[in-house]
Amino acid sequence: MQEFRKLHGAEMNRLSAEQYSSMQKHPLYLMLHNIRSMWNVGAMFRTADAAFIEKIIISGYTATPPRKEIEKTALGAQETVLWEYHADPLEILAMLKQEGVRICGLEIASGSHSYTTVTPGDFPLCLVVGNEVDGLENEVLNLCDDVLEIPQYGTKHSLNVAVATGIAMFELVRVLRSGM
Repeated sequence: MQEFRKLHGAEMNRLSAEQYSSMQKHPLYLMLHNIRSMWNVGAMFRTADAAFIEKIIISGYTATPPRKEIEKTALGAQETVLWEYHADPLEILAMLKQEGVRICGLEIASGSHSYTTVTPGDFPLCLVVGNEVDGLENEVLNLCDDVLEIPQYGTKHSLNVAVATGIAMFELVRVLRSGM
């Protein structure tokens, strides 16, 4: 039987901040639109770092770094992941589309399909996530090329936005890397 041993920090081959910033990232963007909780924002920064994505785009009333609440859950990822703020999500989404980026909302909506249906040909891609209570507004959804949904089997049909983002981002990275 194989014996397992937890690795310590020095054994994990972590990139330095300098190495991280100089490397080409996965062609995946994450838009955080009208996220209320700064702890969720920080958690999504941390997940974005782990998924090695290109950039986070913050819009609406989502808080931006530096904020102690973001830093508490980001654990420094707010310093490594590129990010930018745009008040109007429609403007930046239209610009990304012009640049050839596929826009995918993460929402339970009419016409949505499973997050597992994305293919390597769908990249570069921007995953758009919204407010913890209200989700994405119809105006934002209508700019999306696709709306992705995480199947849910219980009574709530609701995941924490940071949890849902992590599930979707790592599936997107898995699909992307399978096509490399």
